[in-house]
Amino acid sequence: MADSSTQSIVIAAPPERVAEVISDFASYPEWTEALKRVEVLEEYEDGYASQVRFTLDAGVLADEYTLAYEYAEDISRIEWSLVEPSKMQKAQSGSYDIEDNGDGTTTVTYTLSVELAVGMLGMFRRKAEKMIMDTALKQLKRRVEAG
Repeated sequence: MADSSTQSIVIAAPPERVAEVISDFASYPEWTEALKRVEVLEEYEDGYASQVRFTLDAGVLADEYTLAYEYAEDISRIEWSLVEPSKMQKAQSGSYDIEDNGDGTTTVTYTLSVELAVGMLGMFRRKAEKMIMDTALKQLKRRVEAG
């Protein structure tokens, strides 16, 4: 399995709002540039998505893949894993840890591990992971804070 990368960001909103945006998969194409289509395939009894199919088109990187999701009871952690290998990925696992800072802000820590189906030098893979995570967190912050 690939090494994991982690980044954090502080968002000016309560944890419930952050978790609401993260778990609203159908809206992802509205605010995440590379995701062209997102479809919830299965849901838990409480309405949270358990399996979600993503269609990604980031120029040189295009893929279609399905992730399985699990949620902490208090929604302080949302984690996922790749259901089956895709054209570009052998494996993917990740999580959002959502921490209330007690001052109206929330720290979101994004951890991601991707094992690509195509070869890529470690240096380039780490740079790509950093860029993907940085973009994802900035787009999440912009969406949450926009209300």
